Amino acid sequence: DVLYAGTADGQIVKIEDDKVHTIARLGKPPCGNRENEHTCGRPLGLRVGPNGTLIVADAYQGIFEVNPITGAAEMLVSSHIPVQGKKMSFVNDLSVTSDGRKIYFTDSSSKWQRRDYPYLVMEATDDGRLLEYDIVTKEVKVLMDGLRFPNGVQLSPAEDFLLVAETTMARIRRYYVSGLTKGGADMFVENMPGFPDNIRLSSSGGYWVAMSAVRLNPGFSMMDFLSDKPWIKKIVFKLFSHDTVMKFVPRYSLVVELGEKGSYKRSFHDPNGEVATYISEVHEHNGYLYMGSFRSPFICKLNLRDV
Repeated sequence: DVLYAGTADGQIVKIEDDKVHTIARLGKPPCGNRENEHTCGRPLGLRVGPNGTLIVADAYQGIFEVNPITGAAEMLVSSHIPVQGKKMSFVNDLSVTSDGRKIYFTDSSSKWQRRDYPYLVMEATDDGRLLEYDIVTKEVKVLMDGLRFPNGVQLSPAEDFLLVAETTMARIRRYYVSGLTKGGADMFVENMPGFPDNIRLSSSGGYWVAMSAVRLNPGFSMMDFLSDKPWIKKIVFKLFSHDTVMKFVPRYSLVVELGEKGSYKRSFHDPNGEVATYISEVHEHNGYLYMGSFRSPFICKLNLRDV
């Protein structure tokens, strides 16, 4: 079995037999810090397409198709070309139909880049979008706009609807891509116990949701506290750096499994973040959960038979 991942220094890597191999880089070095992230590149959403190639969302450049053997990368969607008059500043996650024709992806903001995501979080800007790319026609369409930090996106098993996480709203929206309700949208789950990041299928027919941070109850949630105090938000970022602000975010790690209709089935917790911190994605395979992080330099593996 092979595991693919994107890293903070712009690499797309393959993990096989406990060895890590670099497949490709979509940007240009130097890499490794906030100042050069926009030129280095930041691969986020990653899926394996029906022909075995990797479909990758780079936060700064757009959507690519990458050959995992040769490392050759073809740009499918450039984030530098505006869609319906708005640029894409923060391409985030994606989901691909089983025939490979449609790629659904999120652009978290037309204002803030990924390296400035704390500003996007604090402003709760509603300029995010859900988009569709057609491999055959090469057309990019806007399916939903006015979203607040749209993040993870996942096709349903029947491929009749999409789930889209609105991180700063602690909720997941549903958008119908086929059937009688095609083009319609509704709420799948709201008022979640944390701020959802990526969404992936579970073996039970439901969905795994990684929580980038939790809303402690009882306890203090900085995002909830600041939600109706925009003037305090501005002061916070004038006084403190990104890294300082992150110290206020609890290290409590949470993963939840939702049923096919949005009910909670089970959850896994690391209250002090001793093993897994700042979880951004959960992928299930052969009885194991593989957990990635947007800040920690490792991947966690959980045997579901042991819990």
